[in-house]
This record gives sequence, C-alpha cells and structure tokens, in this order.
Amino acid sequence: MDKEKMQPTMLTYIKETPAQLAYNNEHSKEITKQLVDLYLKKDYQTIWIIACGSSFNGAQCAKPFIMKYLNCDVKIVPPNSFVYHDHHLNENDLAFVVSQSGCSTNSIEALKKLKELGHLAIGLTGNINSDFKDWSDLLIDYSVGKETVGYVTKGVATLAQFLMLFALEAALAKQKISIEDYEKVMKELHEVPARHETIQKETFDFYQRNKAALTSMSVSYTCGFIQGYGIACEGALKIGETVQIPSFAYEAEEFIHGPNLQLTPNYTLYFIDDFACGSERLLQIYQAAHSVSERVFAITNSPIVDDQHAIRLPFDIQEPLLTPLYVLPFFQIIAYQVTSDLNKWNKHPMFADFKKYADSKTKTIKSIMVD
Repeated sequence: MDKEKMQPTMLTYIKETPAQLAYNNEHSKEITKQLVDLYLKKDYQTIWIIACGSSFNGAQCAKPFIMKYLNCDVKIVPPNSFVYHDHHLNENDLAFVVSQSGCSTNSIEALKKLKELGHLAIGLTGNINSDFKDWSDLLIDYSVGKETVGYVTKGVATLAQFLMLFALEAALAKQKISIEDYEKVMKELHEVPARHETIQKETFDFYQRNKAALTSMSVSYTCGFIQGYGIACEGALKIGETVQIPSFAYEAEEFIHGPNLQLTPNYTLYFIDDFACGSERLLQIYQAAHSVSERVFAITNSPIVDDQHAIRLPFDIQEPLLTPLYVLPFFQIIAYQVTSDLNKWNKHPMFADFKKYADSKTKTIKSIMVD
C-alpha cells in the first residue's frame, strides 16, 4: 500500500494546497471579514504581525503585497522579541499574533503581552480549538484546512494567501484601489492553484535533472529580494529542518556583504527572481556565485540561467508579488524528496533530550500535529 495513503506526509499536504487555495479565493470576503471589519474601524498606519517559524516566513512572503495595496508599514516581529522589548505599539497600530497550530508557547506569551499593553489580543490560527482560544480576545481562522505534519507546507501558502486577500479586501473597502484593479488581481489569484500544480510537476523534473547535486547538499544558501526574500526564508527553513544541513536565507545583496566569502564548489545556492526591480541585480549575484560552484540554481525565466539550473515560471505574471503562493512548493518538494531519498527523517540520537530543556509547544500539539 502507498505510504502516503497509510499516513499523511509533507507531500500529501503539498498536493492538497491548490484545492485549499482555490477554496479560499472563492470565499475571500467570508474568511477575511473579521480582520477587514476591524481594520476599517480606524486609520491604521502600521500592521504588526507577531509570528515565528513558518508563520513568520508566510508573513514575510505577504509583506510586500500588503504594503503595496494598503499603503502602510508592515512590521514582522518574533514573539519573544515582542514580549521582551520590541512592543512599542502606537494607537494607530494594528497587531495580531499568528500560530498555525495555536500551540506555540511564545505566541501565547505574545497574546498575553498584548493584553498587558491594553491592546486587543488578536490570534490568527489554523486551529481554532487550540490553546489560542483561551488567550485571544478575537480568534480568527485563516483557513488552512487540515495539516497534521509538523513540517508545514499548506499552512504557509494559505497564511500568505490569507494576508494578501485581507489586504486586497481591505484596500477595496477603504477605496485605496479601484474595483478594476481588485478584479485584475483576483483574476490572477484564481490562476494560482493551477500554477501551483505546474510548479509541483516542474520541481519533480528539476529534481531528476539535478538529483546527484541535491542529494549531496552539505551547506545551502537561499537568496532573494522583495517577495523572493520571504520565499527564501521558508525555503531555507524547510531544507534545514528536514535535510538537516546548515541552511541560510539572505536578502540577496546582504549575501555578498560577507556570507559569500566562505563559498566553495561544495556549496549549494538558490536564487529567487522577484520579476521586478531586483531581478537584474539578483541575476548578477547568481552569475557570481555560479563562477564558484556548479551547485547554483535559480527560479527565473531569464536566459542568463540555463535550463539545467533553472525552474521556469511559464505564466503570464501580472502581479509578481503573488509568486510565493506558487513558488513555495519548489522548496517544499526538494526538502521532502531529498530527505526521503536519503532516509533522514530521524534526528540525531543526542537530540532526544532537547525538548526536556526547551520545548516550543503546549501539550495540545500532540492532538494536532502527529510529527
């Protein structure tokens, strides 16, 4: 019997993502209503998104889109940073805490901190029956559906989508965009599920072309600008937590201000085209890295990168800021397939006691995430 039918894997939820994205597009006004209604009550100047791990990265993927369509500042803060020092909220700041599982202990502490500061404790989660319900003044389901594997995939894409849909619906309601612009973006959003499926297929083909290099990664760097940086953050996390190698994300220009000095032909690097103002510079840095190592790949349509080393996006891209919604599966599939082929799902035996000293989830997580 197929393993995936016996027990869900990362790949199960990667394959389920397009259907959930399609559902969320169809129900955009319904699923974002609570947050949009709240946003409309004041003239908010800054949006604070308090999140960690893949939730942080999903927010980072959506940040440029939110900033563009709501014409406001967006600040993404890890929960403990918010609790310990970075919590100087102004009256016209909207803050909410994100946790897909609703069981992250640091995120719960951030909700408590919001209450302590006299702000509404807004919890954004994929599990409304989690611990978040006990600490949130307003609990919002961002419509991830079901995901029980701890190496989350569907939850990242749907979080980024939710935040983008929120920005779009709020911008329309506040007349910051025209109905024509709204419908144009929504039209492309409706194409996202099919694009996601295309990238899934393209990634498996890419994996076969580069299997030797990908299954012998020892150190990995992932770089991008704008929304590409958000994708890079999640890509690096996925590779690091599954393949279990040093895996780093950098804004592409930051990469060449020190981190690049350790490059050797053994390093693996990924560059993510933003299809906008950062594209030319990103490709220059790609070429520089490729002069050192053959293990350098790019998600781009530029002919500067040959087909062997590229993932192409064969779409009519009108709004590049939507690309995280269908580029994320590239890194998710690479992480899953390399880890499976190398049989590396088990951690080092010395890791067994780690959570005894510093756990990151409440006990409720056992009923939500099986891995």
